[in-house]
Amino acid sequence: MADTAVLLISCPDQHGLVARLANFVFERGGNITDLDEHVDPDEQKFALRIAFDLAGFSLSKAQLEAAISALAAEINADWSLNYLQNKQRVAIFVSKYDHCLLELLWRYQQQEFPIEIPLIVSNHDDLRPIAEQYGIDFHVFNINKDNKAEQEQAEIELLEQYQIDTVILARYMQILSPQFISAFEHRIINIHHSFLPAFIGGNPYQQAFDRGVKIIGATSHFVTNELDEGPIIEQDIVRISHKDTVEDLKRKGRDLERLVLARALRAYSQHRVLIQGKRTLVFE
Repeated sequence: MADTAVLLISCPDQHGLVARLANFVFERGGNITDLDEHVDPDEQKFALRIAFDLAGFSLSKAQLEAAISALAAEINADWSLNYLQNKQRVAIFVSKYDHCLLELLWRYQQQEFPIEIPLIVSNHDDLRPIAEQYGIDFHVFNINKDNKAEQEQAEIELLEQYQIDTVILARYMQILSPQFISAFEHRIINIHHSFLPAFIGGNPYQQAFDRGVKIIGATSHFVTNELDEGPIIEQDIVRISHKDTVEDLKRKGRDLERLVLARALRAYSQHRVLIQGKRTLVFE
């Protein structure tokens, strides 16, 4: 089967950009299979995702990248080019909660994501049986305040050994250091409940229950040095009734977390996410 190329590009808005980029593909023998574009009317910023079949394409991949680079220079664009046959290698970081891990592994087994998951990393041994069930390597790094820097460096070396492209924090209950984040900039995705910053601390669901909240949310975002404030990829909410107990809130929260993280990983793995400053564009 022919490979599919996916181009993400953003630049100042200009007349004729869609036609110019579509013609760029057409003139070289490519067949466009998906195209979505957006113009920010306030910043006059253009963004586009275009996927095209490389069967019969007149350029090699190296020549294609050189041609896109030259075009991008003409229109003052930032861009990235990926190939769907080059599956991203993903490591999942977990602690003791298993709901997000199980959701991702089930969908991975159903081949919903164009990725490979060769590695699961944890700071506890509790979820090792799940990794063994799916035939995925499982490594434990016991982390405390005295060995954090040393252990994170060992984690980075392990990720490099496994040639990991992307890290998914599936309820990993550790704050990553700036050094770790820098090593995988814009390649770490987290999931958490959306009670922040209203309910901070160890028992947000009890706090939310006591306050009588009417909705629960979950947010998946890129990890940055600003805790839980990275560009958002996916969010969702569910309504809460006065009949719901604290355990009901937790159950509904878990359901949202696993689904929101799965949606975020699907969009990211299909190269549908474009970061623009503190926010993202997620192409459908």
